[in-house]
Amino acid sequence: MGIGISELIVLLLIVVVLFGTKRLRTVGSDLGAAIKGFRNAVKDQDSPEQVAEDKKPIEGETITKHQEKT
Repeated sequence: MGIGISELIVLLLIVVVLFGTKRLRTVGSDLGAAIKGFRNAVKDQDSPEQVAEDKKPIEGETITKHQEKT
């Protein structure tokens, strides 16, 4: 009851006929860009350098003793 190669080819042909190659190419490139953006966001999320930068005081900001310990 599994899907074989011939069924996949027929399904691919139906999708190409319905949507056309140009639209499928656009959808593929958009999907690739979305995945790349997601990977970059996950990779950059809370990196150790970013966390250290976030804890630096802003010029003119007062620091309490509790904040100095962390």
